[in-house]
Amino acid sequence: MPNPAPSMTGRCMCGACSFAATPQEMKGGACHCEMCRKWSGGVFLAVYCANTVTFDEGAPVAIFDSSDWGQRVFCSTCGSTLMWQTKDGVHQSVSAPAFDDQDAFPITSEIFIDKKPSTFALAGITDQMTEAEVMAKYAPDGGA
Repeated sequence: MPNPAPSMTGRCMCGACSFAATPQEMKGGACHCEMCRKWSGGVFLAVYCANTVTFDEGAPVAIFDSSDWGQRVFCSTCGSTLMWQTKDGVHQSVSAPAFDDQDAFPITSEIFIDKKPSTFALAGITDQMTEAEVMAKYAPDGGA
């Protein structure tokens, strides 16, 4: 894996949840799964940060267990989408728009491409994975 970027900062819409995280690469990805679309209000644009995310002390961070192995992290004050993570915290994907530098992460990949609504398409060429491919690669026991 390439060398991680330097630690970067971000926050929710109201500023109550400030964080620092180390992106593993200076690129982002898009998730088209139904849960991400409902949670974020559209496509979830995320940056993989391994397990490096730290929130400022007292940040009103809320966690929703969205599956047997995943969690949605958000601000309990303003509701901003902040991060998807595995329940063990090993994989953290931070919402790209939550970073202070929102221009830092070109979107280079899309997952759950077979679940994407037909009403839009991202510009440019991206690496793409279907739901079955994502589950086989990342889910415990292949998503079974």
